[in-house]
Amino acid sequence: MWVTLSIIGVFAIIVFIFLQQAQFGRTPTRERLARVQNSTHYKDKNFQNQSLTPQLTGDKGSVKVMFDFLFGSRKRVTPVDEIPSIKTDLLNLDASEDILVWFGHSSYFIQIDGKRILVDPVFSGSASPVSFTTKAFKGADNYKADDMPNIDYLFISHDHWDHLDYETIEKLKPKVGKVICSLGVGEHFEYWGYDINKIVEMDWNENTVLNSGFTAFCLPARHFSGRGLSPKQSLWSSFLLQTPTFKIYLGGDSGYDSHFASIGKDFEGIDLAILENGQYDNDWKYIHMMPEQVLQASKDLKAKRLLPVHSSKFALSKHAWDEPLIRIIEANKNKEQDVITPMIGEIVHLKDTTQVFRQWWVGLE
Repeated sequence: MWVTLSIIGVFAIIVFIFLQQAQFGRTPTRERLARVQNSTHYKDKNFQNQSLTPQLTGDKGSVKVMFDFLFGSRKRVTPVDEIPSIKTDLLNLDASEDILVWFGHSSYFIQIDGKRILVDPVFSGSASPVSFTTKAFKGADNYKADDMPNIDYLFISHDHWDHLDYETIEKLKPKVGKVICSLGVGEHFEYWGYDINKIVEMDWNENTVLNSGFTAFCLPARHFSGRGLSPKQSLWSSFLLQTPTFKIYLGGDSGYDSHFASIGKDFEGIDLAILENGQYDNDWKYIHMMPEQVLQASKDLKAKRLLPVHSSKFALSKHAWDEPLIRIIEANKNKEQDVITPMIGEIVHLKDTTQVFRQWWVGLE
């Protein structure tokens, strides 16, 4: 018994020390904590979704789900071939161009109406607190923080490791004008040394004027949050970015729900919806969308075009790496939606609806 207790004690100490690393950030404190606790979406000491949202579904239980994920049959979750990409020189772009560049998974750069925006950047090569796990696919990690120009607005949808990367955020610090994030997430940035005056933190259904003609709206999503042992202490969100000439929905991570239709009704004329399409599974079907639901969400939003993301860089589920793209193209075979599928690094001309994108994943193993 004493040997067992000693082993457990040593393990607990190791875990405690490990969790003290800066990369885990910090849960809200002081004025921010009071604001979190006063949020109408914070109940029973946690942020809550609008609908009942169990993180795991079915009768397996969390231990069985984790065992299946780690040791169950998983075919082609990581590509054998190198992911094709284009290396666009972002440091020397024509400032008058309105473009988007996707970096794989949920990281992308937008230049629109003279402003530069970066969303959920992960450039460390890993989506985990342990750098040798959850590694980026070969060819999918060709962009680094040094490749980024100065950023006017950095959007962070929530604080999970595949959306908020400590190493990347540290390296970007001198380049970022303002951080736009969900309520509670600002604590991480303040802890990491960002000027508090540069942090714009919002609850759902709040908005902020960023500049003349630029407004960011913080909107609901159906997901969860957390970097350490205290989950749901910061909010997960989607955002609507209104520029002088364009309207972009930044979907973050979300399961399917009625909020898409509500947003589509409240914000007419969305030019581009960027929605997660990947890392789904029936065992967690309420916190990530299936590809067919992604297509429906875009319809609910009444978006003119859809960019499916959250794939092609990290294996965070049990499906084949290319399945999300195959399924959404198949679901859209009648061309009900204008779905764009750029390669990593390929320039998307935001106002050119005639631009053609090839199915770059076809033929890769």
